[in-house]
Amino acid sequence: MRRIAAAAILLLLATGAAHADADNCRRSREYLLGSLGGDLKLPPQSYNDLFKICLAASNMTNVKDAYILRDGGIAVIPKQDTIPATAATLSQFCDAYPGGTLRFLSSKEVLTIKSVVNVVQLSSSSATPCKKIKGLT
Repeated sequence: MRRIAAAAILLLLATGAAHADADNCRRSREYLLGSLGGDLKLPPQSYNDLFKICLAASNMTNVKDAYILRDGGIAVIPKQDTIPATAATLSQFCDAYPGGTLRFLSSKEVLTIKSVVNVVQLSSSSATPCKKIKGLT
């Protein structure tokens, strides 16, 4: 009986952790669609599509948190900010979303983030798009 209770508690905690990871995907989408209105870079439906990509990114092994950027990129905070770890994450992301752009937030940038609004406004232009990485352009 104790094992079943322990398993249920672990499952509940894991579900809560997954929900917390996806929370900033939801918050960034809500901010983009609710606050920016006519200042969007993409059609509103595109941000709903990006939400699904953001959720998938937030569940990747080396991703602590993920956000939708106004310009259509996905920003992530890596769990491990090492070249091998971020390269593996980028490879996984680009295999799944060859038309996407993944921007890793540096530890310095993370320190300056006060809210989702600060992240959403960041540009993904400094990140190399998956199309270029995969040689599709």
